[in-house]
Amino acid sequence: MSTLPEGPVEEVAKRLLGARLRTEFDGLATEVMLTEVEAYGGTDDPASHAFGGVGERNRAMFGPAGTLYVYRSYGVHWCANVVTGPVGVGEAILLRAGVPTEGEETMQRRRGRADHLCDGPGKLCQALGITGSQDGTSLFEGPVRLRLPAAPPSQTVLATGRVGISKAKERPWRFTILPFS
Repeated sequence: MSTLPEGPVEEVAKRLLGARLRTEFDGLATEVMLTEVEAYGGTDDPASHAFGGVGERNRAMFGPAGTLYVYRSYGVHWCANVVTGPVGVGEAILLRAGVPTEGEETMQRRRGRADHLCDGPGKLCQALGITGSQDGTSLFEGPVRLRLPAAPPSQTVLATGRVGISKAKERPWRFTILPFS
């Protein structure tokens, strides 16, 4: 599928569970099945980077659905998001975790370890080789590609409050596939 489903960001987030996120850099392919995501509304969500409006750092977040929004968290870790809203809205889904499906040895080299490769947003980006240079690119063409599942996941989906933030964390917009929670 080369487009994202339409709808509220929290509903689109559930449809990303089970999706494949694939990267190809320097002839090295890596891929994960997404198992945890977190939805962020537009300018009305105080936890969202879009809350203060469009700026240089979050410009990609206000792009068309299917745009990759990458930012650095605390100046250390890259974090990847899928933009879901129409142009100018600023809705996005943080990709929090995944299970390797291809290129696990490459992921291990990038992470410098053999375990806990993709169980956090920064670890996921490091394992897949995603950096700020991919910010604003399309997830349907280029080195980072998203392939949605044909149907919602058959596993149980757990919805919880968002983590790692201080505002609006009680919104049950963090979604994970059991048993990967």
